[in-house]
Amino acid sequence: MAVSKVIKYLLFFFNLLFWLSGCIILGVSIYLKVSKDGNSITNEYLPGIDLLIAVGVIIMLLGFLGCCGAIKENRCLLILFFASLLLIFILLLAAGILGAVGENKVKEWVRERLQKLTPLSDQPESVRKDLEKLQEELKCCGLVNGASDWAVPPDSCRCVGPDPLCGPGGLYNTPCSTQIIRLMEKNMEVVIGIAFAIAILLIAGMVFSMILYCQITKQGGATTAA
Repeated sequence: MAVSKVIKYLLFFFNLLFWLSGCIILGVSIYLKVSKDGNSITNEYLPGIDLLIAVGVIIMLLGFLGCCGAIKENRCLLILFFASLLLIFILLLAAGILGAVGENKVKEWVRERLQKLTPLSDQPESVRKDLEKLQEELKCCGLVNGASDWAVPPDSCRCVGPDPLCGPGGLYNTPCSTQIIRLMEKNMEVVIGIAFAIAILLIAGMVFSMILYCQITKQGGATTAA
C-alpha cells in the first residue's frame, strides 16, 4: 500500500508555511533589533526582541526538518519532528501557566531589571536620551521611583495642562516601569491569541507527522512480509 500522497504533501506545505512564518518572525525581529529608532532601554533590559529572534530560528529549523521528513518519507526525521513539536507545546503550555500564576513575579522582575539603571543621571548620554524619549512617549518620569531617579529631572519629565498623569510641581508622577507594565498587560490578549494559534499549528503538525509515520511504518511492514 502506497503512502498517502495527500498526507505527505499536506505535511510538506504545512511545514513550508511553518518555515516561512519563522523567516518572517526572524526578519522582523532582526529589523527591530538593529533599527536606528530602537530604544536601548527596552531593547537591553526587556528581552522581548531576543526571545522573538530565538522563536524565529527554532520555527525555521523545525519547518525545514518537517519538510525533509515529509518529502523523503524518513521515519527518523518525522519522529524527531514530532518530538520537537511536542516539547515546544509542553513548554508553551508551561509558560502560559507560569505567566498566569506568577504575573506579579514577572512585574517585579521587570522593575528589578530597570532598577539597575538608577541613578539615571550617572548613565551615558545615549542612555539618557533614550530614556527621555521614552518619558515623552509614555508620559512618565524616572524608571522605578519616579522623578527621584534623576538628580535633576529633565524637561521630558515636565507636564503642562490638565493631565491626570501630571503631579505636583509640574512633573509626571508615574514611573516608566509602571507604564511599561501597563503596555505589557494591554498587549497580553494579542500574545495569548498568537500563543493559541501556535498551539493549534503544533497540534496539527504532530497529527500529520504521526499519521505519515504510521503509514510509512505499515508500508515497511507489508513490504517485509511480502
